[in-house]
Formats: sequence, C-alpha cells, structure tokens
Amino acid sequence: MRMNTIITIGRQFGSGGHEIGQKLADHYGIKCYDKELLSRAAKESGYCEEMLKNHDERPTNSFLYNLVMDTYTFGYNSSSFVDMPISHKVFMAQFDAIKKIADEEPCVIVGRCADYALQEYKNCLHIFIHADEASKIKRIKERYDIQDDNKAREMMVKKDKSRQSYYNYYSTKKWGRADSYDLSINSSILGVDGTVEMICKYVEAFEKNR
Repeated sequence: MRMNTIITIGRQFGSGGHEIGQKLADHYGIKCYDKELLSRAAKESGYCEEMLKNHDERPTNSFLYNLVMDTYTFGYNSSSFVDMPISHKVFMAQFDAIKKIADEEPCVIVGRCADYALQEYKNCLHIFIHADEASKIKRIKERYDIQDDNKAREMMVKKDKSRQSYYNYYSTKKWGRADSYDLSINSSILGVDGTVEMICKYVEAFEKNR
C-alpha cells in the first residue's frame, strides 16, 4: 500500500524527533524535510540560506505580527512586504515552501509550524514527540558531545523555550499541548523504533478511515 499521508512532527529538543521523522520517511520511501526545508525556502524565495538559518524557529518581538496574519488572510502587496521585518519574511518563505512541498507528494516535515501551515490539508497527520528529562539529557549529551548534565539541560531548556515561543507566536495553537496535534507520544517509553512503529500503525488507521 502506498502511503498518501503527509506527516508533520513537532518535537521537544532531545526527544529524537528528527531521527523518528527520518526513519518514518525511510520506512515509506518518502522525503523527510527538516533543515532541508531551509534550502528549499531559500531557493524559492531568493533569500540567502544563511539568513534563513539565523531566524530558523526563533521567536520575534516585533509589533508587526498582525501584518503577517493579514498578509496570509488577504494576500500581501509590495508595500506591506517591504515594511515587514526579516523574521516575518523568513517565516513566510518557510510557510510557502511547506505548502509547495505538501502539494507535490507525501513527505515528513519536522518542526517549523508545519502542522499550522497545513491545517487545511485533509491528508495530514500531526504528531508531537516528547520525552522525560533524563532521556532528553542523555540524548543531547551523546549527540552534541556534552559531558555535563547541567549544560545539556540548559541547552534543552533554551531550545524548547525558543521553539515554544516561535510556535505560539505564529500559530493559533499551543506548542506541545495535546489538543494541538493528532497524536502525542513519549519516546522515552517506546524508544525511537517503538515510536516509529506506533506512528506507522496510526498512519495505517488514519488512511483507512479517511
């Protein structure tokens, strides 16, 4: 059976969300977009990829938030776009790239408010991956070669705070809250492979009942 579902993955830092997304993509023979999304957005928007990386999943304090929302609701014109802060232009570039990717074929998209960007798509399954603190700290220490628990914890808190602020700012939903997603999974209980297996079963049921 060919998988026709687009899977979006929100994730706590250190929960294994990227690895889970990649294994899901490999299982179904589809593409996984994480950092790759930045290259796609840069190519299609004409922005420097380094600029997109510098603003990737980072919150903004700009008072022009409503301008961005009006842009998506009513369409943007040249004057409003010129006045828009860089952080919003980057968000728009990613937002547009996510929709174009979803229009092409089934895929896995990690982070970057993809579930919000694709909320009108009926063939989307939105997942959130979380884990207990000990498991996340262990993974962060191994992946980033950090020896100290406190440094790993500090990195974890900072990253999650940034992701939460970014998501809550640009989305109408709340980052990490169960009712913002179709399925929320504790990867520290199931492990990466067990989490992938559970999501695959959920995808099968989702496609059968859709």
